[in-house]
Amino acid sequence: MQEFEKLIGQLSDFVWGPPLLILLLGTHIFLTFRLRFIQRYLGKAIKLSVQKSPEGRGDISQFGALTTALAATIGTGNIVGVATAIAAGGPGAVLWMWLTGVFGIATKYSEALLSVKYRIKTERGRMAGGPMYVLERGMKQKWLGVIFAILTAVSAFGIGNMVQANSISSMVNETFRITPWITGIVMAVLTAFVILGGIKSIARVCEGLVPFMAIFYVGGCIVLLIMNASTVPATLELIFKSAFTGHSMLGGFAGATMKEAIRFGVARGLFSNESGLGSAPIVAAAAQTKNPVRQALVSSTGTFWDTVVVCAMTGLVLVNSGEWAKGLKGAALTKAAFLDLGIVGWIILTVGLLTFVFSTILGWSYYGEKAAEYLLGPKVIKPYRWLWVAAVIVGSVLSLPTVWSFADVTNGLMAIPNLISLIVLSGVIVAETRQYLWNDNLDATAPAAPTSELPTSPAADASPSV
Repeated sequence: MQEFEKLIGQLSDFVWGPPLLILLLGTHIFLTFRLRFIQRYLGKAIKLSVQKSPEGRGDISQFGALTTALAATIGTGNIVGVATAIAAGGPGAVLWMWLTGVFGIATKYSEALLSVKYRIKTERGRMAGGPMYVLERGMKQKWLGVIFAILTAVSAFGIGNMVQANSISSMVNETFRITPWITGIVMAVLTAFVILGGIKSIARVCEGLVPFMAIFYVGGCIVLLIMNASTVPATLELIFKSAFTGHSMLGGFAGATMKEAIRFGVARGLFSNESGLGSAPIVAAAAQTKNPVRQALVSSTGTFWDTVVVCAMTGLVLVNSGEWAKGLKGAALTKAAFLDLGIVGWIILTVGLLTFVFSTILGWSYYGEKAAEYLLGPKVIKPYRWLWVAAVIVGSVLSLPTVWSFADVTNGLMAIPNLISLIVLSGVIVAETRQYLWNDNLDATAPAAPTSELPTSPAADASPSV
């Protein structure tokens, strides 16, 4: 078993190695220039994102789609993952992480646009979309859509469910001495209460939970920085200098080169905001929107909030604490940095982790459900939801390092077919953007999504056509 775990770990390191990181970052930069720096419309996008009223055909509001995507995206990586990047790449990793988020806005915009454009309406009256439909209907490569759906369904149970449940139960056990199975049952009941009602129920909860947890956590980080305001200017200077020169050995810190700062900052940024992985567009396709560009703008703000704001605030707090110089890594660094400030830091960290992790379970449940529906049809939806609830309990009571590594592998592989579609269909993305945004037709209504019965088993006739 140990050899198998080692093999899966090595496979995870390979998948998330330089080739995938270069492909992801390269796509971010390519789409940024192809779309004439779509980031300049961020203000307009944020304004659109807070509108909760129905705007067009769809299942949930644009704001509901955004918060559901953010629920899945903002997780432990925004807290513990940032600490891992700083420990390995030094303070400079924070700047590279931030820049990755800035460029990633273009990719998040593009994948959401395509998912809305190529979505369908099922015979049950619900919207269904995501990279699998883009690959099938946009690129005419159904077999790639099937591969993406399989990887998403597998990844969801790992990275979106069991490892998240285990994070909560372990933290509650360590902090409050409550046994994992009790935490698991409570969490499973709460999860069932939300997801059994479908996407409307999930979106309704996320609309309230996500703004609260983000404002509470970011506000808490600001309080921590104010309490140590005298060292903030030096911290910002250190981050900028280390990003371009690396950082030499200091105290227990082993030192990091500029190459390591770039590598770990970019890697953590890409992994955290999920731009290019193809997960968030699945829920973007359910949004009530007049045209693909409106929802694409709204979705693009997800990367801004996740990486440019939340990850950056975490990075500032961790570097400003000075604990990173003692050689602490990952969770130990995060805990030390926040607990230096007593009960305030403890409350921020605990509430942040609990809400971030639980929201991830909710968001990813929809991703996995839609992937399973694409593969097996609507009959799988109810059994899938109950299986998801059961997996929460299993994840709470079992330590699953292999599941985490395997989920990392499938999560990374999801990006490949999705990025292919973004590059191949970049002309479509530009044409849609020109029609609705650059030509000032943002209020125009696009043609209705076609009604299409989801196939019972698309894998059966998904032979490669390349």
